[in-house]
Amino acid sequence: MRALNERYCDKYHAHDLLIDRSGQWHIDGIQSSIHNISHRVDLIFNALHGTYGEDGKIQNILEIYGIPYSGSDSFSSAIGMNKSLSKKVFKDHGIKTPYDRTFLSADVINNVDNIARELFTTLLLPVIIKPVSAGSSVGVSIVRAYKELPNALESAAEHSHEVMIEEYISGIEATCGVIENFRGEDLYALPPVEIRPTSVFFDHAAKYEGRSREIVPADFAHSVKEKIMSLAKTIHRALGLRHYSRSDFIIHPRRGIYALEVNTLPGLTDESLIPKALRAVGSDIHEFVDHIIKLAMRC
Repeated sequence: MRALNERYCDKYHAHDLLIDRSGQWHIDGIQSSIHNISHRVDLIFNALHGTYGEDGKIQNILEIYGIPYSGSDSFSSAIGMNKSLSKKVFKDHGIKTPYDRTFLSADVINNVDNIARELFTTLLLPVIIKPVSAGSSVGVSIVRAYKELPNALESAAEHSHEVMIEEYISGIEATCGVIENFRGEDLYALPPVEIRPTSVFFDHAAKYEGRSREIVPADFAHSVKEKIMSLAKTIHRALGLRHYSRSDFIIHPRRGIYALEVNTLPGLTDESLIPKALRAVGSDIHEFVDHIIKLAMRC
């Protein structure tokens, strides 16, 4: 909204759309319905994250009403949000990703001690435990000792229908955004960003409370940067994503680059990584928003 009002108020008439916790739609602060809103807007810029906003559900509603919107379609959004399914796509395309196992959250809740014992006897600690379908590192834990397993499993189970236990790979965290039809390229890779969290890993607080240091562009060898940018493009295409995305990686000093997950609707706040990468190439959030709107209107 700020980007549009600051630079494009003569080009677009922007409305503030809100969906409250009860599922009620609002436009410019006035209670409404998606049916009524569908007749008042030409496009919805989707700035939602996590469950319902990023997992294909809101996209499916907008498709039913025939409203153009920014970001990936409902099917690709659902695949991208599901860490287990997206990792399968990574593997199918020869992209290295950490070894993982998944359990139904219902099984975790009903049988957490037995699952914890099984994991302890079959996997080397530390491991990462995370919800299969959740964003912003919600419910994610690093487990270094057996006694931490039950609580970490239960915490992840609160946020998704499945829980993923993933091999912990120590290394440098990096992320790379891509934008379609930008600067003369069909798929333009922004410079990789190196993430140096002050906490153990890039968790929710590190992402949204400024508790991390981002090096933009990353201080990597040229070959590493090129590989990360190539992988981010491959992931975007392999999952059939649309308009823009951001993929997260871990770089092990000996084992190489591993893909962790993809973000189909990367954050666009002042603390977010896409805006920082845009500034590094002489662009900004204003140009980006205008560009994405143009892409979405063609769909």
